[in-house]
Amino acid sequence: MKLRYSLLILASLQLFVSCQEVITVDLPDLTPKLIVDALIRIDTTQSFTLAEIKLTETSDFFGTIHPVSVDQITMSDLDNPGNNTDQVLDETSPGSGIYQQLFSTERLVNDRWFLQIDFRGEIYVAEAQFDYGVPIDELTIGEGNLFSEDQTELLIRYTDVGDREDYYLFDFDFGELFASEDAFYDGQTFEFSYFYDRVFMPQDTINVSLMGIDRDLFNYVNLLRDQSQGGFGPFATPAVSVRGNLINATSINNDDTLNNVNDPDNYALGYFSIVQEFKKSIVIE
Repeated sequence: MKLRYSLLILASLQLFVSCQEVITVDLPDLTPKLIVDALIRIDTTQSFTLAEIKLTETSDFFGTIHPVSVDQITMSDLDNPGNNTDQVLDETSPGSGIYQQLFSTERLVNDRWFLQIDFRGEIYVAEAQFDYGVPIDELTIGEGNLFSEDQTELLIRYTDVGDREDYYLFDFDFGELFASEDAFYDGQTFEFSYFYDRVFMPQDTINVSLMGIDRDLFNYVNLLRDQSQGGFGPFATPAVSVRGNLINATSINNDDTLNNVNDPDNYALGYFSIVQEFKKSIVIE
């Protein structure tokens, strides 16, 4: 009996040791990419807007990202060139990757803006113009669920403006975003349910934003949703590198050429957009 036990222990030890063997996997050598979170949210009731741009960079195959500092970021007013209208954004603290500057809300709303980012000898650029949104009429907590009881239903109601093509981006807090278009509710009051995969506790607060966006950003967000697994954000690292509206202009000498023909894979991830934002909060009872 002692011999049998010894053999069993020896076999178990061999199995344990074999499970500890290191397996080396050759992963593709991916070039790091700059990620630009340049969604400028505007409250039109305020005279000035603190524009904030967050910069990160991919670092490896697994999509790890980290803040990154750049040489310079400027936002230029295309409709009022000159007269010191090019404003440099300042980094809030060294290495934070967060850049801010105070702008006139009126100018952000009425003019076209040009973003330029100088980073490691490369120049990334994008253009944006203000998009109008609509207020949130009401937020309520529902009692429905989609797949399990460990969900919370949020009902959001808003009124679309008729006779125009509208696209909306909803920020449902906790990094959860959703895009919608008014094709089937143009000019109507519309309500839909959004489901969180969690149960909130009493006195928890949910902060919701509704933003007006253009068709290009609407398509970009939906493409990211299709490519992402689990949670996602339009300025995080997608499962597949989805191109936004930032291009690499380092080698562009012709104003009619809007892509880097000699290096088409060298571009920044993310998006530059200027949007009207309406906020509303709800406290869980």
